Amino acid sequence: MSRLAIALFWLLHWLPLSVLSRIGSAFGLLLYVLVPPRRRIALINLGLCFPELSAARRRALARHHFAITGRSMLERGLAWWASAERMRALVRIDGLERLAALKAAGRPVILLTPHFVGLDMAGTRLSLEGDFVSVYAPQKNKIFDRWLHHGRSRFNDQLLLARNDGVRATVKAMKAGRPLYYLPDLDYGRKESIFVPFFGVPAATITGLPRLARLAGAAVMPCVVRILPGGAGYVLTLGEPWQDYPSDDVEADTRRMNVWLEGVVRTMPEQYYWVHRRFKTRPEGEPRIY
Repeated sequence: MSRLAIALFWLLHWLPLSVLSRIGSAFGLLLYVLVPPRRRIALINLGLCFPELSAARRRALARHHFAITGRSMLERGLAWWASAERMRALVRIDGLERLAALKAAGRPVILLTPHFVGLDMAGTRLSLEGDFVSVYAPQKNKIFDRWLHHGRSRFNDQLLLARNDGVRATVKAMKAGRPLYYLPDLDYGRKESIFVPFFGVPAATITGLPRLARLAGAAVMPCVVRILPGGAGYVLTLGEPWQDYPSDDVEADTRRMNVWLEGVVRTMPEQYYWVHRRFKTRPEGEPRIY
């Protein structure tokens, strides 16, 4: 079954994006109907984060989320097989000069990349601009794992580290001139996490961003991808580096990350990764959410 799915992805990647995006959206809406556990998770998350919306509006937002997630899943074949020329045409990068300036100054860089659903296309497109380091979580399905690894490493000399490779290898790579493509906004469990608000809900959040920034002397640069409507492609925005970061307060720095993320999510809530159990880990004594 996995090989058949990969073959389908390969066939679909030849289609124009305007056609592929419509097929992907329909696929996502089908998943909304056929995968009730993930639908339930998304609706719980949206209820916690957007209590001001009516139940009907949250259901509509969830359907929109599944549609655009379906797009991102099928369009992943582009990240795996599309030519460099096509990738450059599909994904525009705004703010690349900011990253170039930091690298020219010899400053290590952390690209703070939240889990918006277009992040795989963004990572592949960014890899065309040089050598980066990222932390890679191996997938249970070995066939998909192989192709995900391929998509993230096929251009230039990308360094993919496993989570158990440790902080030292990551810092060493950054100091050697590789920007870190860093995704710290999921629930990774209680270890190395603290509880800080995310949309007003205590969320187990790893403190890796301020700690890595301090250890490497790195600038933190927002890195946000947006899927454009109608098959118009993607925009990857590299924002202004954060000032006065990190501070001497790890908790305040972690809160700052979540506050910033909330603001970005509100600009395109349908594109955030709501099918993840973001509030799975609870403070002591609090009941489970999912």
